[in-house]
Amino acid sequence: MTAVTDAPGARDAERARDAAVPGPDDGEGFSIVTAGLTKRFRSGQVAVDSLDLAVPTGSVFGFLGPNGSGKTTTIRMLLGLVTPTAGSWRLLGTPMPGGMNGVLPRVGALVEGPAFYPYLSGEANLRRYDAADPSADPRTVAARIGLALERVGLASAAGKRYRAYSLGMRQRLAIAAALLGPRELLVLDEPTNGLDPQGTREVRALVREIAAEGTTVFVSSHLLAEVEQVCSHAAIMRAGRLIVQGTITELLGGEAMRIRVRTPDTVRAAAVLAALGLTEVRSDDEEVGAVLGTAAPERVCAALVADGVAVRGLVVQRPSLEDVFVGLTGEGFDVDG
Repeated sequence: MTAVTDAPGARDAERARDAAVPGPDDGEGFSIVTAGLTKRFRSGQVAVDSLDLAVPTGSVFGFLGPNGSGKTTTIRMLLGLVTPTAGSWRLLGTPMPGGMNGVLPRVGALVEGPAFYPYLSGEANLRRYDAADPSADPRTVAARIGLALERVGLASAAGKRYRAYSLGMRQRLAIAAALLGPRELLVLDEPTNGLDPQGTREVRALVREIAAEGTTVFVSSHLLAEVEQVCSHAAIMRAGRLIVQGTITELLGGEAMRIRVRTPDTVRAAAVLAALGLTEVRSDDEEVGAVLGTAAPERVCAALVADGVAVRGLVVQRPSLEDVFVGLTGEGFDVDG
C-alpha cells in the first residue's frame, strides 16, 4: 500500500487505496473496514502492522489486546488524529481520509479518557464541547445537552461540578459528550479504565443501551472478561498485529470445554474419563480434569457413579476469551507494552 503524503500524486494514491478496501459492496454492511492499515514511527517502531479489520454495522465490537498492542494508535488513525504510514480504511462506508468532514459528525468518540473543566458543571462542560462542533445547531443546544445527559443517567447531576463527580459519572459524562448529536458509530477507548466495579457496571449497561438503539459501538479494552459480557464481536491484537476476529461465539468455539471432577478416587475417576474418550485427562490432589469433547456431562457423571466413584463435585468449564488468547499466543493477557 502507498503511504499517505501531500506530495504530487497523493490523490491518485488515495484513490488506489480506497479501491483496495475489502468488503461486500465496497464495505456495505460494515461501519469500519481497514485494509493493510499500518503505522510506523520515525524510530522504526511498527505500532500497527497491516491491519485488516471488519466491524459489522449494528455490532458491539470489542477491540482487544494488551497495553501497547496498537489499539489506541489504530483508533487515532481511524479518526484522522494520526496519519497512517500505509493502508486504507472506510468509516460508515465512506473512503477515508477524504470523507472525514462528512462522516465525523456521525461518529462519537472517547479516546484516552475524558478531559473536562473541574470547576464547571457537567452541563457547562458539555456546552463547551458542543460549541467546538461547527456542525452543531446553536438553537437546539439545550435540548441536545439535556437528551445526552438523560441518556447517560446524569440529568439529575447536570448542575453538579465535575470535580465532585465519581469516576463512573466522569466516564458517563465523556460518553454524553460523544452523544451530543445523532451517532451511527460510537468509538470508546478503554471506557472502564480505572473504574471501580460499580462504575464498570454503569458503563457496561450504558453501552448495551446505546447498542440497542441501533448505534454500532467499537470498544477498545484490555479487559477480556468485561468485553466478553457486552460484545457481539471481537478482534484480538498483539504487538501491532491482528491475531483473530469474528463473533464471540466463533472465537469461543475454537477452545474445547473442559470438565472438572472433585473426588477422593482420582485414579479410578481418571480411568473412567479416559474410557469415555475424554482427552488430556489430568489428576491433581482430589480433582481430575479433562477435555469434554462431544461427551455429555450427564453421561460422564452417570458413568463415574456407576463405577463407584465418589463424586463430590462436577463442573463444566466453558472457554473464555483469555483461554482463546493463551491458546493462540501461548502467553497471558495481562501484559504492559
